[in-house]
Amino acid sequence: MTTIRETLTQATQQLTQAGLQHPRLEAQVLLGHVLEVERATLYTYPNRQLTTEQEQRFNALLARRAQGEPVAYLTGHKEFYSLDFLVDRRVLIPRPETEHLVDEALKVIQNRLQAGQQPVVADIGTGSGIIPITLAVQEPRLPYLYACDISPAALQVAHLNCQLHHVEQRVRLLQGNLLDPLPEPVDVLTANLPYVGTDEMSMLDTDVRDYEPHLALFSGPQGLDLLQRFLLDAQQPGKLKPGATLLLEIGYQQREPLTQLLQKIWPSAAFHFMQDYGGYDRLLCINT
Repeated sequence: MTTIRETLTQATQQLTQAGLQHPRLEAQVLLGHVLEVERATLYTYPNRQLTTEQEQRFNALLARRAQGEPVAYLTGHKEFYSLDFLVDRRVLIPRPETEHLVDEALKVIQNRLQAGQQPVVADIGTGSGIIPITLAVQEPRLPYLYACDISPAALQVAHLNCQLHHVEQRVRLLQGNLLDPLPEPVDVLTANLPYVGTDEMSMLDTDVRDYEPHLALFSGPQGLDLLQRFLLDAQQPGKLKPGATLLLEIGYQQREPLTQLLQKIWPSAAFHFMQDYGGYDRLLCINT
């Protein structure tokens, strides 16, 4: 049997040899998951010995990580907006960039609530449900939100996360394509749809390209196909209330093509782009 210190040293070497960027951190996360302890405990008890079963479980996870499988899929968890979410290969792994979308959506929702409105909110392409669930947790004054996805498998994960955060009575999961499942017009529409182009597939990291669901990643050669269909869908009668706000996460290189697209297919819409914390265009805000 080996100690925590010895195990981490060996694991860090193995992940370093595999070419991973954060070998020690990832080794700590995986070992903490196996031992069911916080990372701080690994520092506090470095001489604690692992059982044979713990060693076997850890080594199995380590081998999968060395092959490129994402840590979040190995542990089954990912933090988003300081909340814990269940994830597996049925859904994309939440990204920090999407927290910016949640920030802006909360501002829009809270402004409407303070003005005496009761906004109808919907998230399209919800995946694991991080956006509507976070909105529901952060803004308890919302009686309900809609969350749509074309993938029944993704909605199964979203349902588990709704239960985890006790919002299953408020987040209404709907299966179907884009806005089709919505039963009523909405005031605030959020979407983090696939926006990676198939032309960019070779540029993606192995852990993204080989493990995350392509249905949730790719959208035509330039990544614009679903965004265009979404924008056309949103203009159909009965989808939006007057003065609705749309917030869409986009690719950092899509500002110019989306500007041209909106001017062509939705000339009456007022829109602007917002940058993420890294200074990249990440959010398209449309006011109808």
